[in-house]
Amino acid sequence: MLLALISVFAVALFLFIFVSKKRREQQDQIEQHSISAEELHSQLSSDRKVQLFDVRQPLDVLAYPDIIPGAQRIAPQEVLERPSLIPKDKDVVVYCTCPSDKTSRAVLRQAIALQFSRIKFLRGGLAAWKAKGYPVEPYRESIQLRTAISPP
Repeated sequence: MLLALISVFAVALFLFIFVSKKRREQQDQIEQHSISAEELHSQLSSDRKVQLFDVRQPLDVLAYPDIIPGAQRIAPQEVLERPSLIPKDKDVVVYCTCPSDKTSRAVLRQAIALQFSRIKFLRGGLAAWKAKGYPVEPYRESIQLRTAISPP
């Protein structure tokens, strides 16, 4: 009985360590693909070409109707369904307004899984950009809210 409990405990401990290590490796990989507001501002101010994508949810855009100048807005669901919307051969930065950059990280994880190597997410998103006093402009395009229509 004691040997069985020790075995179960050892297996559980091994699994915990294994899962923790994998999670830490994934987090490190994600952080390698992040950029600060200062770094992004510097790149956009230089001659370096960077494509910027606003991947906020539609309701977030309605709540915070500003966009970083030069950014193209793409609904996150569209990017996840059609990753070809983001070029593989260019430096790309995505941003959102989610706590912990949830949407940007989801887009980034999808892109990394598809072998995109030149994509980063803006740490802190639009809020970090605005907190530094960097320019924003009003978002003027219409916003499509996806709604499911049930059959009659």
